[in-house]
Amino acid sequence: MTQINAYLTFNGNCREAMTFYRDCLGGALSLQTIGDSPLADKMPKEMKDCILHGSLTRYALVLLGSDMVGEQGLIEGNAVSLMLDCSSEQEIRDCYEKLAAGGRVIHPLEISFWGALFGDLTDKYGNQWLLHYNWNQHNK
Repeated sequence: MTQINAYLTFNGNCREAMTFYRDCLGGALSLQTIGDSPLADKMPKEMKDCILHGSLTRYALVLLGSDMVGEQGLIEGNAVSLMLDCSSEQEIRDCYEKLAAGGRVIHPLEISFWGALFGDLTDKYGNQWLLHYNWNQHNK
């Protein structure tokens, strides 16, 4: 089965951000530093603690991240949002509150015209999140 996973790029704070996301969403976090990789000898010493590859997994949720920024540098933009389809009202409310901490609420959680509990926000790392819970399906 083909699957899309979000891969986030950070500028030296991947460990902090991925730990934050684990604390918000749950799951198992795996982090590989540059210093613990075959690239260690080819990279500047000040990068040894940077994250080469991180993964957060919880059931079907897979969130990937790295501190490996290309030559153009990190450019925060609004072209990518992370869509979190929650399995309960409690889950969406908990995740929304945690992800919004230190960030910016765009639309608070509310019942949408399509019958879902929906809201969006930008977290403290500049990443955009769309949170969705199919209210109609579970509250008939």
